[in-house]
Amino acid sequence: MAGKIKKGALVRVVREKLENSLEATASDTRFPSYLFESKGEIVDMNDEYALLRFYTPTPNVWLRIDQLELVE
Repeated sequence: MAGKIKKGALVRVVREKLENSLEATASDTRFPSYLFESKGEIVDMNDEYALLRFYTPTPNVWLRIDQLELVE
């Protein structure tokens, strides 16, 4: 599914993939609920990461593409 993810797509963060990741061990593991309960829009991408904008008053965040799933 990650092959279909592109700039402008609406995605949701997969809790299991984020919580068990190397990135999660490098910072606070108490993730805010909006990451998993709301949609984010991809505003930029590179080979491995996507910059997500959530429609809440929070900063954009970079996450690995394999930690995301498309929202239909």
